[in-house]
Amino acid sequence: MSNLPKCPQCNSEYTYEDGNMYVCPECAHEWSKDAATESSDEARVIKDSNGNILQDGDTITVIKDLKVKGSSLVVKVGTKVKNIRLVDGDHDIDCKIDGIGAMKLKSEFVKKA
Repeated sequence: MSNLPKCPQCNSEYTYEDGNMYVCPECAHEWSKDAATESSDEARVIKDSNGNILQDGDTITVIKDLKVKGSSLVVKVGTKVKNIRLVDGDHDIDCKIDGIGAMKLKSEFVKKA
């Protein structure tokens, strides 16, 4: 059995070496051997639209009107959201917004309050 790392994108165990790169045959993701050792030690840093680092429990403000998918609701500019939770994925922030409920937001549409 080989000691190659799993794919960071799809978590496949069928990676292989190609020169100075690792390649995943399932999702075609490629990454360097140097990046593979660094990324496992570092945590992901999530920043707001102004470049401020966000943390769990922060209060943020929405900087753009955001339509809620699947309904006619809109999260208005200036809406304050308290006690956010950072998650991995396409949408970085889990939160509850008064009058709307549980939401997932992208960090590019918020600023730290």
